[in-house]
Amino acid sequence: MRLRALLDTDALGLKLLGGEDELDRSVRGVMTTDLRDPSRYLSGGELVLTGLAWRRDAADSDPFVRILVQAGVAALAAGEAELGRVPEDMVAACARHRLPLFAVNESVAFATITEHVVRQVSGERAGDLAAVVDRHRRMMTSGPAGGGPDVVLDLLGSDLDLRAWVLSPTGRPVAGPKDAGLALSSEVCAQLAAEHLAATRAGRRAPHRVTLGATTYSLFPVHGSGHRPAAGAGRLPQAPRDVRETVLSDWLLVVEADAGDWAEERLDLLYGVTQLIAVERDRRDAARTVRRRLAQEVLELVQTGAAPAEIAARLRVAAPVLLPGLGAAPHWQVVVARVEWEDGADGATETGPVAQTLLEEVLVDPLATGPEHSDRIAVAHTGDEAVALVPLPAVSSEHDGSETGILADTLLASIREPLSAGLDGDGRVTIGVSAAVHSAEGLRGALEEARHARRVAAARPGRVCAAGHQELASHVLLLPFVPDDVRRAFTARLLDPLRDYDRRHRAELIPTLESFLDCDGSWTRCATRLHLHVNTLRYRVGRIEQLTGRDLSRLEDKLDFFLALRMS
Repeated sequence: MRLRALLDTDALGLKLLGGEDELDRSVRGVMTTDLRDPSRYLSGGELVLTGLAWRRDAADSDPFVRILVQAGVAALAAGEAELGRVPEDMVAACARHRLPLFAVNESVAFATITEHVVRQVSGERAGDLAAVVDRHRRMMTSGPAGGGPDVVLDLLGSDLDLRAWVLSPTGRPVAGPKDAGLALSSEVCAQLAAEHLAATRAGRRAPHRVTLGATTYSLFPVHGSGHRPAAGAGRLPQAPRDVRETVLSDWLLVVEADAGDWAEERLDLLYGVTQLIAVERDRRDAARTVRRRLAQEVLELVQTGAAPAEIAARLRVAAPVLLPGLGAAPHWQVVVARVEWEDGADGATETGPVAQTLLEEVLVDPLATGPEHSDRIAVAHTGDEAVALVPLPAVSSEHDGSETGILADTLLASIREPLSAGLDGDGRVTIGVSAAVHSAEGLRGALEEARHARRVAAARPGRVCAAGHQELASHVLLLPFVPDDVRRAFTARLLDPLRDYDRRHRAELIPTLESFLDCDGSWTRCATRLHLHVNTLRYRVGRIEQLTGRDLSRLEDKLDFFLALRMS
């Protein structure tokens, strides 16, 4: 289709800002992006849709437009929802590089434009796809809930007699036929997800065909907006720069059929359907933006040692978003995840966002229905680590060990098989799960507990490992729960006299105390480590006891010194 046809379609609400002489250009696909450099996902001929979230100042516009022109895109359409109007520097940059520029009215969703282009471009090759897209569009826009991927799968069943399902990378059913008797078992879902991830890591051409028992399935990847095949630009999507950026987050479309002998038109139809499902995936990802921001704010407050009252106020803001209609603030649980690649790719592939997206998929409740009920967790990322804040509205108020929530063993059992295949021998996923906490004061301890549990999991063999708070029995986990003022008073009472003495006399009582405790009170081993005569060591220990009023031959006093040093 041509750009002129898009401009003439009133329902799209496009306004031409520049490039009137280029309106006869052909559009062969569509891509939505807010990346500063989306070139890796472009193959040429696309209409690029952007909300301008990548733009920080006027200097950003020209490099972005130059990248699009070099990739051979047909035109750029910029949304007005973010900034109110398309900036003049963007208009000027497009004029300099002869790139047609459209403004998208804030009342028009990018999904509407995407579906229109898919329908028009694919209509010449698969007439039945146009009918599916049109009916799906009407159902998606008929109400606030939308039709979602279930509607597309129902139409595949009714119009093309194909049974199909959408799975997450861990094998969680995202959508499927309404008939409960047609649901895939959890074992089959896990095997299909594992086969898909392994084929993707190996670089095999899609669709991937898998035979389980007497049934053959064809697996089609469903990429998010950052990695979307262009409609009409060939059946195979353009590979990302590093498959590890998306392999643990992309959905897959499972069709109960052998696509090996399908005609090109039918394969094109299925790839068009994956684009429709990707639109719904993008919508769900967009709905997570607020929850991600809340989680990031809470995480920053906890890590910077903010007052519990400030954290509690932020949690009160988060509770209605995550649990609408809940009368009281919930209890919380913290889950920490990390994705690591063994070949040194961590520097080239930012693993924090990968772990964040994966953790969001892993923690969705598979028994809940509807995105507003199944997607209540909030996940942030910091460095190479993702941190999830999980509300638990039904936790017991008694501290009797009866709390319920996410269990590490259950979580591990649901993800180990498929993710091990997706890591393909050169990567690891490690997860730590905290106990439930009942107040903002406990969040810091819960975060440390989850991180320590993840380190315990990382020490175990296997590609996918998880550990929970039940497996931890160390004083280290208790220290974060001690209030800051108590910690300061405790350490000051024991250690300040020694610090003052060291400062005045240039002595080394603190290092001596650390070594003495580390050697379990052995005079000989400690003297050897410090290169001292035993009598000199005895003099220093005696001075420590004199200044603090403690006796280092007593277990209780040794333990107090040990904890004071750990908390200081």
